[in-house]
Formats: sequence, C-alpha cells, structure tokens
Amino acid sequence: MASPIRILTAVPICDGHDSAINTINLEFIRHGIEVVYLGYHRSVGDIVRAAIQEDVRAIGISSYNGGHIEFFAEVIALLRKRGANDIKVFGGGGGTITHQDAAAMKRKGVDNIFFAGTSLAQMTDYVRKHYGKPRKRSRPRSPDQELAHKLTEIEDTYAAGRKRPTLNAQSKIRNPQGVHPSRRAIRNTRVVGFTGPGGAGKTTLIDELVLRFLNQSPQGRIAILSHDPSVIGEGALLGDRATMINSQNDRVFMRSMATRGEAGGLSPATQDCLALLARSGFDYVIIETVGTGQEAMPFQKTGLVDQTVLGSRLQLQKIVMLDLADIVVVNKSDLQRARTAHTEIEQRLEQNRRDQRLIDTVAKRHRDAGVDELFKLISGGSK
Repeated sequence: MASPIRILTAVPICDGHDSAINTINLEFIRHGIEVVYLGYHRSVGDIVRAAIQEDVRAIGISSYNGGHIEFFAEVIALLRKRGANDIKVFGGGGGTITHQDAAAMKRKGVDNIFFAGTSLAQMTDYVRKHYGKPRKRSRPRSPDQELAHKLTEIEDTYAAGRKRPTLNAQSKIRNPQGVHPSRRAIRNTRVVGFTGPGGAGKTTLIDELVLRFLNQSPQGRIAILSHDPSVIGEGALLGDRATMINSQNDRVFMRSMATRGEAGGLSPATQDCLALLARSGFDYVIIETVGTGQEAMPFQKTGLVDQTVLGSRLQLQKIVMLDLADIVVVNKSDLQRARTAHTEIEQRLEQNRRDQRLIDTVAKRHRDAGVDELFKLISGGSK
C-alpha cells in the first residue's frame, strides 16, 4: 500500500481565523490525507521550517487578513532558497483573495487559489490529483532536508510492506553540523520517551522542557518524534505542532507521525525512525506517543529509550505504565483533587520498590518549579 499524501496547513501571522482551515483539514483527513497542522499566527519561517522537516508534498495556507500576495510569495521564495522546490504551495481566503490577486500569486509560483464557493470535494480532488503522484527530488541542501527525506523513506518502506531498512552507527545521515556522527555523538544523544493518556498535557510539558534546553545549551539541538492516531489507509490530523511555541526554533527538529494502524501509541516505522534520529547528532531525542498508558507499554520494544516519563492525569494509579516509568508526572497539579491523586500514585510507586520519581507540574504556567525539577532529572539523570 502506498503512503498517504502528507500536506502542511497553516494560517499566516496576524491572522487568527482558523475555523475555515479546520473544516478543510477534517475533509482532507476523511479522504485519506495526512495533515500536519501548524496552527494560526505563523510566520513564513515557521511554515517553511515545518514543511521541510515534515517532508510534506504541499503547503496549504488559509489567509483572511490581507497581505496574501506578499506572504505567499515569501513562503515560495524561502522554499527555493532552502532547496525545497519540490514542496508546492496552494491556498485560499474566501472573498479576501480576488481573482486578480490570484493571478498575481500564480505568476509568483502559487499552484492554485480556492475561492468562496469552492466545494470541499473540489479541494480534496485537487490535492489528491496534484500531490498524489511521485515527485522528483532535488539533492538536499541541508542536514535537516536529508534527515527528513530519510525518515520518509523509512515510512514509505513500511507502507509498501517491504523489508525493514537496516540502520547502524555508520548511517550516512549527516549530523546538524554537517559531519558523520561518531560513536561519541551517538553515546551522547539522550532519548526520552513521553507517554500517558490524552489530555494529560504531554505536548505542553515537552514544549516547556524544550525551552529550558535551548536556554541551557545555546549551541545544542533537540529532536522530537510525535505521534497521532490513524488507521491503515486513512488520513490523520498531526496537530502537535499547533500547540508548540518554544519548539518553533531552528535548533529543534520535529517530525510528526501517524500510527497507521499500529497498536500501542507508536507507528510501525517508529523504531527505525527513532534509531535514525538517535544517530544524527542531536543532544536529546524526545519521543511522544499517542495518548495511552492503560495497557500499552510502547517503549519496551525500541531498546533506545534512556528514560520513560509518564504524564499522568487524576485517578491513574492503576495503569500499567506506572510499573515501568522512570519518572511519573502529575501535570495540571493545580486542579482539584490533584493532591489526592499524588498521594494515591505515590503509594502505588512505593509498592514497586524501584527508584521512581513523582513530580507535580503545571506546564501551562511560566517558570513552573515542577517543570524545572523534571528538566534537571532528565538532563542530569542516568539510565
């Protein structure tokens, strides 16, 4: 089976109208398209960085706030500057973009503009027809592009049912400084797995940890491998980027993956993608699963995770992951009954008789002391 079409959708900076793009996203997903949603109020740099790292076929921009001719042109110009000419751009803006504007935008390289009255079916048919065919790739100009292409190759291999690629310490991917990774670089890459049920605030917590890492290590780089649910042959909304603020940074490489029918919160290709990231010169690799934890133990099979962090909500003292997690985080600890939940989980961890840590955090709160404590454990802990 062929890999699903992957596109990125976003709303430009100074534009907070996301109802239209959300409706279109859902229609794309229903027709088997994987949509990486970047969210609204996004800059040209944010959009191009995400499109390259996610290795999407096209970028769909919804613009209702004016300035569309210049904004679309800047996206295309930056794609070309970074050697990503194979990523196409389309969009729409209801009645905001006139036919005269659209003609000017097409001259600047925009594939197509959808106007008010265009049906969702027409948009979906256009994407499937124009971005579903094999594309000609130019030679990657940057380590991020090369890495993104390699990750896509791994996913495509699994989608086609072919033999799993073999990755080793001498993989030909360059590290972010442009040299082959040494055994020392591989040893120094710390891999941390985050799991837990939906709504626990894992993405916000990861984003806060990224901020602390960037502040602590001015030259360091971090990779994030994030998962969202999907079934085989269907689309998916890969939306973790939309809630990331601190991770919109050139020193952060983020890749979104759909589970594509795999149980346990990961993708069939996760293990090899994680191995590649761990060999690509990053200081940290963070892997986030789909909301899980009641039965699944997603990191047992990878063999690459140095630490497992369970993001817990209230009343989760019975979940299996409490037996395996190195660190248990009660996020949203400012909510009612959080203290009771902490006590119940603490009693459960004491029964495990392992060196497990329990931390209370409020990830949405700036400079939260609990997040600071968690960062110290992750950055200074050992396997």
